[in-house]
Parts: sequence; structure tokens; C-alpha cells
Amino acid sequence: MKTPKASPQQPSTIAIVDDDPAVCNSLKFSLETEGFKVRTYAGAGELLRHGNLGTFDCFVIDQRMPVMSGLELIATLRGRKIATPVILIISQPSASLSARAAQAKVPIVEKPFLGNALVDRIREACAPGG
Repeated sequence: MKTPKASPQQPSTIAIVDDDPAVCNSLKFSLETEGFKVRTYAGAGELLRHGNLGTFDCFVIDQRMPVMSGLELIATLRGRKIATPVILIISQPSASLSARAAQAKVPIVEKPFLGNALVDRIREACAPGG
């Protein structure tokens, strides 16, 4: 399945999935100032109810959410044949979680975000061939 990529004229569209409204608002603001289009979702269920998940260029998903964890959400997306790049965000990932994310080919960016780590990872994911 092809993954849509933003054209040079259009900004990449990023979906932020995090149950913490302060994190969603902060990420939305900072990513929009970097030129991305951003939609925020308070959890997995809200994202999965979105009509066309294939319109996103990258998902940024928190691991620790109620009902469905980030890795469970990623597995659900992959089960629906959504191949869009995903970045998992978490504070202090365990070795086990890091290994599971690596096996799923999902990069982790640790909270708190230092420098441009998240923005750089998103740009890599949205780049042609990313």
C-alpha cells in the first residue's frame, strides 16, 4: 500500500494521539509553527472513528493511554492496512517496550522532548522514501 506524502507545496498532515490535552495542545502549536498541519485526538477510539486515516502523513502516538496503548493502536492501524509512518512518544520506555517498538519498526521519541528530536523524526518520516 502506498503511503501518501505531502507535495512540496502542501504541508505534511500529522495526527497527534495523546490523552493529555496539554500535550496535544503543546505539540499542535509547536508543529504548526514548524509548518505542519496538525489534528489532535484524545485517544485511540477517537482516532479510529476518523473517516479517512490514509490522509495523514505521520502519526505521533503516546504509548500510555487508557483503553488502548500506543503499540496496540499501531497494531490496529497496521491491521487496517494503514502503512503511514508512526512515531511513538513515551517517558522512560522500558527495555521490553523499546524492543517491541523496534520489532514493529516504530521509532520512539522520549518525553520530555529535547531540542528538535520529534520534529526531525517527523520530517524524516514525511520525506519521500521516509
